[in-house]
Amino acid sequence: MERPFLPLAAAWTRRHFRRMLDPLKLPELLTPAEMGEADRLTIASGTPGIVLMERAGLAVADEAARLTRSRGRIVVICGPGNNGGDGFIAARVLSRRGYPVELGLLGRREALAGDAAIAASRFEGRVRAAAELALDGAGCVIDALFGAGLARDIEGEARTIVERINAFAGGGGRVVAVDVPSGVDGETGKVRGVAVEAAASVTFFRLKPGHLLEPGRSLCGAIRLADIGTPASVLRRIGPKAFVNGPALWREALRRPGAMSHKYERGAVLVLSGPAHQTGAARLAARAALRAGAGIVALASPLDAVAVNAAHLTAIMVAPYSGVRGFEALLADERRRAIA
Repeated sequence: MERPFLPLAAAWTRRHFRRMLDPLKLPELLTPAEMGEADRLTIASGTPGIVLMERAGLAVADEAARLTRSRGRIVVICGPGNNGGDGFIAARVLSRRGYPVELGLLGRREALAGDAAIAASRFEGRVRAAAELALDGAGCVIDALFGAGLARDIEGEARTIVERINAFAGGGGRVVAVDVPSGVDGETGKVRGVAVEAAASVTFFRLKPGHLLEPGRSLCGAIRLADIGTPASVLRRIGPKAFVNGPALWREALRRPGAMSHKYERGAVLVLSGPAHQTGAARLAARAALRAGAGIVALASPLDAVAVNAAHLTAIMVAPYSGVRGFEALLADERRRAIA
């Protein structure tokens, strides 16, 4: 008999289960170890681990359903850890929605422990050996073998399974990875021997560096970040040290001009150009400085490059100079606070 679901908080609704967040609007990046600490803190605050796993599995099921054409057969390949537990839950959800589901497990069901064992006990279908599953003709394959914290290269039977998944993907099949594609190191983005090539990856709470560092980034496909109820307050305890670069990090540091503001109050930048045939990088840097908020930008241009630089610039001033002493004269302007 299937175990009853653990009760969820009354405020938690199906809308929350399904919510997918924009990964790039949440700037903190968590290493696999930091994500494990986020889970631990959430569980310690009163949310059972199986509840987090149920929400994660539901998010995976939603993405697999979105990618599966014509309610086709869905193959779920589970590993021996918590990633496999997410896969068992996704398989149960999809089966109840009417999808033909086949589930394969790497290892023995009796060896599953903790929340993964609870998730497996709630799956009523047949559990086969992962190596026995036929992938040809499937509408979608869910890769729930290994997560972001994989600490060894994939070898042996697991490697063969990953290669079969990639052959399926190479033939046009759609693969959804749980957390990261199996074989991708969540901290570095490197491949641990071999890695799954996914059409989409569903991860939880925050991205890992491996989602954004190559080759992991290219192997993840479309990245879906699911809200599973981990509170943002855990970030204060964790103190993440890596972030997605974006306005959320530095917008508040840019001074907004007021009615009485002067251009030199926002910083003056001098960019040094190369000779006439090497001017492009300097102009790009000067435009970037202006867009980043500098009040005034000047391009220090050798005499032979003045014409080409002036022809390509409008809001940026061209400051001609000749030789070392001519450049030193430009540096004498104390209002210039930054030089590129």
